[in-house]
Amino acid sequence: MDSQTLIVFTVDIQAQMALIKGIYEKLVIRSKRLQPDDEIVLESIAYQIHNLYSATEELMKIVTTYFENNINESNQWHSLLLQRMKMDIPEIRPALLSTETYSILNSLRGFRHFFRHAYGATLEYEPLKTNLDKSLKLFPQLKSDVNQFIFQLSESDSRVTE
Repeated sequence: MDSQTLIVFTVDIQAQMALIKGIYEKLVIRSKRLQPDDEIVLESIAYQIHNLYSATEELMKIVTTYFENNINESNQWHSLLLQRMKMDIPEIRPALLSTETYSILNSLRGFRHFFRHAYGATLEYEPLKTNLDKSLKLFPQLKSDVNQFIFQLSESDSRVTE
């Protein structure tokens, strides 16, 4: 990746991370009001968990646009995209996600699928609380992964230009 493309890529990633941070901050605020019998707060938290995963998935799509540009639109593209982001692809890009971040996201992917397709379902407190706890761990972990990813890209870029 040339240095100008790396700059644009970094700006795109930073903009998406700012969006993810905003969602994360909403989750932190809402988590303080979590009560097992407050359906409105439960739904609000579920919606933000959905948004957090979706915004993170968009981050992963940004990476594929710059590097792979060929995620198939199969029925399993969501899981394939996530799997690819934990892979180091030699001579193309380092892994975006650590194993821990991948694990959290894979679990949240399942929750997002449930949330999108459970039209008449009532949210249960315990599964929601479990996913909320994972969501609250995600942002710091993801931020660390993204910073490491950008650092590795800039290091490889500087080696190429020397």
